[in-house]
Amino acid sequence: MKLVISTALGCTMLFGSAGNPKTNSLMTEYASLLSDAVLRHRARVAEHSARIESELASKVKSEFIANMSHELKTPLNTVIGFSKLLTQHQERRLPDKEIVEYAMLINDAAGHLLSVINDILDISKLQSGKYAIDSREINIEGILTDSIDAFRHQSEAGQIDFDAVIAPDLPMIRGDAVKLKQIFANILSNAIKFTPVDGTIAVKALRTIDQGVIVAIRDSGVGMSPDEIEVAMTPFGQVDGGRSRWREGVGLGLPIAKALVELHGGALYIASQQNEGTEVVITFPGRDAVTTSAAATMYGVRNSAA
Repeated sequence: MKLVISTALGCTMLFGSAGNPKTNSLMTEYASLLSDAVLRHRARVAEHSARIESELASKVKSEFIANMSHELKTPLNTVIGFSKLLTQHQERRLPDKEIVEYAMLINDAAGHLLSVINDILDISKLQSGKYAIDSREINIEGILTDSIDAFRHQSEAGQIDFDAVIAPDLPMIRGDAVKLKQIFANILSNAIKFTPVDGTIAVKALRTIDQGVIVAIRDSGVGMSPDEIEVAMTPFGQVDGGRSRWREGVGLGLPIAKALVELHGGALYIASQQNEGTEVVITFPGRDAVTTSAAATMYGVRNSAA
């Protein structure tokens, strides 16, 4: 008689006898006990794995709630506080200048709150696979130019030198104009946020040999270590902004930008060193190329979150 038993570790054990009935009976009983032990071990391993997964999910949920609590309460407190002051206008007879100032603060806080809510909704849809883009033939040169112009004022206010070189022969690509603007806005916003006074931001856009587009956005800011890049590319991950002028945001800008780039069949990667600045490179395939893997292969680009 021969018995083959597979253990929980994937090993195979062979048991055999010369045909003695008593021996065969003992072997059958032993094999049964061994099988029961293996099953119990597998059950314990599965239970342990499930517990770890549950604890991790609970931790992520707690971190999410803590993040959201701060990001939502801060602008809400601003709106509530200054709107309450405005309701007391008749009692305090506020000067017109002060009323305008309060209204501007309320408007800024409401805008920030809307941005946070939109980011949360976007990342939820992207992660669930329910996000769709309105893909059509797009003039990416115009979209990129508009995005750059929208951030020039912020860079000037922060005394940051902003330089842009856009090739005049950029091809048309297939994409969603609104989402392309969101991609560039998220990256340019980060560049300005982490670049100090008298720093520089440079944008370059070129046509690729396969009629695609490559866009590089480089800043002379605080930069990131490899570990910090990984954090920055994780939803709700925030790189310590202590070395920059300020720290804000919910930590969704780069993950959303990366996901949107991939929905366009492109790829995004980051090159950075602490105190040396950061460069974000985005590639969009030509109109005939539509897959992320194909784009990454064509441009020799490594996906930063892989």
